[in-house]
Amino acid sequence: MTTNNPENPAGKNMTEGISLLMGDPKKAIIKLSGPMIVAMFLMSTYNIVNAIWVAGLGSDALAAVGFITPLFMILMGGASGLGAGVASVISRRIGAKDKAGADNAAVHAILITIILSAVFTIPLILLTQPIVILFGAGDTVGLATAYGQVIFLGMVLILFTNIAYAILRAEGDTKRAMYVMGASSVLNMVLDPILIYTLGMGIAGAAWGMIISLVMVSLIMLHWFFVKKDTYVTLSYKAFSWDRRTIRDILGVGLPASVEFFLMAVLSIFINGLLVATAGTDAVAVYTAGWRVVFFAIIPLVAIATSVISVAGAAYGAREFQKLRVIHTFSIKLGVAISLVISAITFIFASQIALIFSYSADSAHLMPEIALFLATMCFFYPFIPPGVMSGSIFQATGKGMTSLVITFMRNLAFIAVFVYLFGIVLGVGEHGIWWGIVAGDIVGGTVAFLWARWYISRLIATA
Repeated sequence: MTTNNPENPAGKNMTEGISLLMGDPKKAIIKLSGPMIVAMFLMSTYNIVNAIWVAGLGSDALAAVGFITPLFMILMGGASGLGAGVASVISRRIGAKDKAGADNAAVHAILITIILSAVFTIPLILLTQPIVILFGAGDTVGLATAYGQVIFLGMVLILFTNIAYAILRAEGDTKRAMYVMGASSVLNMVLDPILIYTLGMGIAGAAWGMIISLVMVSLIMLHWFFVKKDTYVTLSYKAFSWDRRTIRDILGVGLPASVEFFLMAVLSIFINGLLVATAGTDAVAVYTAGWRVVFFAIIPLVAIATSVISVAGAAYGAREFQKLRVIHTFSIKLGVAISLVISAITFIFASQIALIFSYSADSAHLMPEIALFLATMCFFYPFIPPGVMSGSIFQATGKGMTSLVITFMRNLAFIAVFVYLFGIVLGVGEHGIWWGIVAGDIVGGTVAFLWARWYISRLIATA
């Protein structure tokens, strides 16, 4: 039953979502993570299906998407990073029982979305062709331009939906975030073949499928925020009061979180270069295929880390610093337990998984190496949680730069160093690079864990 009062205009969503955030942190992490895992799996499935539909247009179309992918990933990384900043600020203010501050932060986030879209959308559309030429698109320039211009046209939708998801997560309402994220993915999968083939739109149809699905999601969330008004956070002009500190708090987490995605892209480029130098392009193909499996496998860990930002942010805002230790410990234990299951499944079915990427006659020779890569990554998964959960703790408490430093150490100071040491200096080659990824992850995760524990202990001591 919905209950309304002056301090609780949102009724049921406040009592369920907010009380979940402010209650048992273990229960909150589990309940918030579940819907996010489902939504992220659906989105990952869409990405795979989208690639399959585009591949039907030929290798040039698939390559054209590849030339836009780096820019798209930067855009998505920026949107996700900004969402992390918004979730951090709003959850902290909810924890401090500052609803007016949470509302104001949400309106500031929408304002940032509008400004960024106004500044970057038209230049990106106009510069799409020169950019893909610079990337070496060659004969695929026309296809890449047609695809990219539609993608960039939807920049405001990409930013808005990520901000809206962040607002819902910040107030403990990940179920509705799951519904719209899942619906968007399913609609996109349905629209792609219709727009690409039935309506003859070609590669542009794949981009328009994403835009149409984002429009649908945006309309639903606008209905929730402005018509139904059943969210705890209120989006309205009356709730807005220009505050430079709010902008600084959002960007203080959002910008470093966005840079983290860029660092991961840099690491991938670096590893590709080492693989070419030591074993040729086949090694890159093995790494590319295997790393897609890795990204799919760590979705539960990413979902837990995303939930930790909201739960830990609320605890920090309420100055319940003892909860931060519980959140940190529990999220890592949960992540490691899931990682061990993932490792076991991957190890047992490595050959069968590898076959997905090597079923054709031209790629069959890659199967043993892909299977071996997947088996090696079984030692990688269990050491991811200490690093990513520790980073989430720092993001939740407004220490975005610290989280960025941790990511820098894990990806560049440790993983990059170890892959170079094992692959080049010690001459182990392709396999040494794989084990360098594992070694760097172990060291980086350990440093991140110890740093977060020290930080939490300091907070508790000064409370």
